[in-house]
This record gives sequence, C-alpha cells and structure tokens, in this order.
Amino acid sequence: MLAFMVSAQNPAGFRMGKTTGKLPYLEYGPGDDRLGGAKMTYLDSNILVTVTDSLNTDYIVRLSANHKAFIPKENVRFRDSGIIHPWHLSGNWKIYGDDRYDYLSVFLPEKLPYRSYMQLSPARIAIDIFGVTSNTNWITQLQTAKEISRAWYEQVEDDVMRVFIELKNSQHWGYHIGYDSISNKLIVKVKRQPPSLDLKKMRIAVDAGHGGDNVGASGVTSRITEKDYTLRIAKELEKQLKKSGVKNIYMTRMIDTSQGMPERILALREADPDFLISIHLNSSSSDTIRGTSSYYRYIGFRPLTAAIHHRMLELKLYDFGNTGSFNFALSGPTEYPNCLVEVAFLSNPEDEKRILDPKFHKAVALKIQAGIQDWLKSLKK
Repeated sequence: MLAFMVSAQNPAGFRMGKTTGKLPYLEYGPGDDRLGGAKMTYLDSNILVTVTDSLNTDYIVRLSANHKAFIPKENVRFRDSGIIHPWHLSGNWKIYGDDRYDYLSVFLPEKLPYRSYMQLSPARIAIDIFGVTSNTNWITQLQTAKEISRAWYEQVEDDVMRVFIELKNSQHWGYHIGYDSISNKLIVKVKRQPPSLDLKKMRIAVDAGHGGDNVGASGVTSRITEKDYTLRIAKELEKQLKKSGVKNIYMTRMIDTSQGMPERILALREADPDFLISIHLNSSSSDTIRGTSSYYRYIGFRPLTAAIHHRMLELKLYDFGNTGSFNFALSGPTEYPNCLVEVAFLSNPEDEKRILDPKFHKAVALKIQAGIQDWLKSLKK
C-alpha cells in the first residue's frame, strides 16, 4: 500500500497528481483479463487526480465523494504540494462551429477528470465531470453549430456535473474530449455527419490486426499466423474499395511491422477517418468453436458493426455474435465509428481451411463492403 503524509492542507493524507504519458486512462476497478481491466475512459494529459491509495500497478483515485477509479501508475506524476478544494465551480458554456466540427466549451477552475457515454433515440453524448459544482448561469449557442442541437446539464450529485449534448443526426459520428492547451477550458469536439454518405466520397481506415512481433493466433493445422492473414484480408478490402471508386483509404499497416496500440490510436486520430474497420482472426482452446463475429464498445457505433455482421453471415459462417462493450484498444476511441471483425476461427479446422483460400478473402472483403453500404443506406432514410 502507498504511504501518505497527512498535512494541514491535506488532512485526509491524499496526494495530488497530474495525468501523463500516451493515452492515460481510468478503469472502473481492479479486475483484469486478456484485454485488461474494464476501461472507464481515456483522459487528456495534465488532468488533476487525487490519489488515495495504490494496488499493484495501479493508483486508486478519488473522482468525487461517491466515485473512485483505477489508473496505471505510469500515467501519474505527483505534485510537490497541493490543496484539495472542497469544490470546484463551473463557469459558462459556449457552443459554436467551424468548417468541420461543432464545439462545446465549459470553463472550469482546474483540469478535472471526466467520463463520457453515448445515448440513443435521440442521439446524445453524456459527460460526467467529476469534482464540479455548477455555477453555470448561461449557455450560449451560435448559429455556426451544425450538429449540436442543444446542450444542458444536470447536477446529478453535489460534486458531479452531467453534461448532455443532443445531436441532430441519429448516428453518432464521433467526438473528442480534451482541455484547451493554455487554459482549464474543457472542449468537446463533435464530428458532424459527412456532407455526403456516398462511400466513394468518404475517408475509410482499415486496420490489419497484429503485426511484427505480435503474431496473434496460429492455425490449428497449418500453423499460419493471424498477423499474415489479417494483412491479406485488409489489403483485399482496400482493393475492393478502390475498385468501387473509394480513393481516400488509410491503412494502419501495409507490411509486417510491429506497431503498438497507442501508436495506432494516435495515428488514427491524426488520420481522422469517417470510420474504421479492423480485421482479426479468432481463436479458442476448443477446435469445435467456430464462426464470425463483430465488436463495438460504444452503443452509438453498433449500427455499423451489426450491418457488417449481417452480411458476413451470408458466407455461411456460424453466428458467433455481435458483441458490445468490447474492451479492445482500437474499439476505445470515441472519435469515429469503428468495427472490429473477427472473420473466423483459426483454431477450427473448417474455418481455417476457408481462411487459407484467397477466394474467401475476396468474399469477406465484398461482404464487409456490402455491410458498410447497408449502414450508410439506412442513414439516408
């Protein structure tokens, strides 16, 4: 356990720190599995955190009177001193837009932690800002905002302020939360629906799972590796998209190279795609388990994954499901809709035989493309 010094400024003996490193994040608890613990949110850097204790490789942080979270120790740097304030008061809000995005800004006295989630019918972004008591007395919305329909807040607890952002379109196209670099202003950047839902006019990101020293799963009979065949299928998807007229495609990798998840996420954030398709091959300890599946983390991104999964089943693959709340790194970003496709099981002899066939790669690419088209068509109704 971490030892804490009790002081007059900090009678509870807590320590004040700031978030640091690439893509710091909070977890709900100390649980763990092969994908890591259940993540609450990614955070910006230099966010104030109140460390109350430690457990193994994590610090336990106090978000509010009734909320705590876990953060990797490598993502915290301590301050030499600091006072724990009994409250932080929010200032006024502004909603506006530029030529590509809408923005909501909230004035705060400190860079404080937050978490967000998506809601449906109507489409909304909800954000809990921890340690905040409202002193927001007006919310100004300018006509330059095109995607944000309206915004408001509820003081759901004495020190938790919940921000609601209602969208004009039913589909969530993504958002980014962070602080202004020169102030404590929290800024939510909301992506607008693309001006055209014609696939040929959109920017598509395709990720070939694994690569380099991260080989992924292996075949049950042939000993082929996941990293090689995800790249083959991803390149086939790129080929079929180009044949249909798509010109703006971002590939996370085109060769067998090692690339960590933080690097992929940051590169994708820079590429700013309209949506992401990540190709993987599944594996199980039992060679009888087989089938295709698709994955999403946020409910607002489910429609894309469900449409692709429906089309993949036309390949006469077993239905292994459309799965949500998936704690995979590339499913974590909120900036763009994303779909992880587990094409089939390398650990199943029947699935593996199909994975080895280049004709199957083309069939998979065409079904993924058809699913994307189905999704876009549904948004035009």
